[in-house]
Amino acid sequence: MEITSTNNELIKTCAKLQQKKYRNESGKFLLEGYKAIKEAFDYGLELENVFVDKEHLKDYQFVKELIIETNSAVLKKISSTESAPPAVAVAKQKNYDIKIFKTLKKVVLLEGIKDLGNLGTIIRSAVAFGCEGIVLYGDCADIYNPKCVRSAVGNLWKIPIVHIEKFELLKNIFGNFSRIATLPQSTNYLKDFSFKTPALIMFGSEADGLSAELKSISTESIKIEMSNNVESLNLASSVSIIMYELFT
Repeated sequence: MEITSTNNELIKTCAKLQQKKYRNESGKFLLEGYKAIKEAFDYGLELENVFVDKEHLKDYQFVKELIIETNSAVLKKISSTESAPPAVAVAKQKNYDIKIFKTLKKVVLLEGIKDLGNLGTIIRSAVAFGCEGIVLYGDCADIYNPKCVRSAVGNLWKIPIVHIEKFELLKNIFGNFSRIATLPQSTNYLKDFSFKTPALIMFGSEADGLSAELKSISTESIKIEMSNNVESLNLASSVSIIMYELFT
């Protein structure tokens, strides 16, 4: 199959996946470039269509039956990058039953995270350092936004991630967990912390920190020891450091 017109209806539909509304409605998202598509395929993610520039067809024979030959104009229309990648794939999102989180031991909660690059980096670090699941709480960025997908570098589908909006549900799922708040005013330093599982480590946004309701259910608190010359760390750096220290 070959599509070379940017006005093709399938291309128009795929281009809509750059918008959160259509990703939510369809349960699909975009993968851009060889590395993302190959890792998704190798991990068993369900791919629907793979649009490939004619000059790069030989590189994508592993998804031969899904290939739609196209050109740079079409790829630029469905991609979120400034220059067109050699290929763009449509994949189905992974959905997890929130009940499985009751069986996990090492979980990170991110409240109100908006920065897509930070979110993708945290997902990447979580997989690297043994985190078993991520909870997005409150008004958070979309993990299937193309920028987050790129920042996660092939790790988005390697760890369960769920979005919880209701406080009562959060308390129900993690009622038997140690609930560790990361707070600048904590008197407990990370280096001295005695870590026990199952544990939920809670991080607030860089702008607002943890909400009062999350602080209210915390059983412990910690902070990272650092030089007095530095007021705070980037959220992705903080989460990565704490996961490395506690989970590995």
